[in-house]
Amino acid sequence: MHRPTLSQMWKRFRLSDPSYRYLFDKPPLDEVVSIDCETTGLNRWRDDIITIAAIKIRGARILTSERFEVVVRPSVGIKPDAIKVHKLRERDVEHGTPMAQVLPKLLAFIGPRPLVGYYLEFDCAMIGRPMRRHLGIGLPNRRIDVSGLYYERKYGDAPPGSHVDLSFQAILKDLKLPVLAQHDAYADALMTAMIYVTLRDYQARKVRIPR
Repeated sequence: MHRPTLSQMWKRFRLSDPSYRYLFDKPPLDEVVSIDCETTGLNRWRDDIITIAAIKIRGARILTSERFEVVVRPSVGIKPDAIKVHKLRERDVEHGTPMAQVLPKLLAFIGPRPLVGYYLEFDCAMIGRPMRRHLGIGLPNRRIDVSGLYYERKYGDAPPGSHVDLSFQAILKDLKLPVLAQHDAYADALMTAMIYVTLRDYQARKVRIPR
């Protein structure tokens, strides 16, 4: 049975637009959405999203034909340090879609499905800020961070003081997954989806990752 959490019940109560109540519906069986954002910087209160990508996963299938990908026009400038990471300049995003127009389409794509990501709290915070302006709430979706899944499979039984490496590169290498162009929202969402599917298989087969 689908039981909403206290946080979800509070967010449903706070939702200012009833047309978005579908966000609290029962999620489709065994479906999640892998999501990633690139931003103007790392300040979740002042920076803006410039690209978003999301890919549906059904069971062990990554549905690359069912994806959401968009360039967003930010309301603030892109910081030089951020440009060094994702290589996106002001002129690359100046014709992007305003976040106010992107948000309804993104939420319709995600629906009530759980979200999968790598250090997902930052992405959810960046999406949640414009959501609060328009809807009065942040994302209510359940969240699954692949770094936590990986930690459980590799370090869950490690003795205290063990060296822990949860970097994206280390996880990909350990799982023998291809490295695509990092800091590209779609490529990062796809690699995250591959990590998730692989670790779910390891969990199902009770396979641990050697230390």
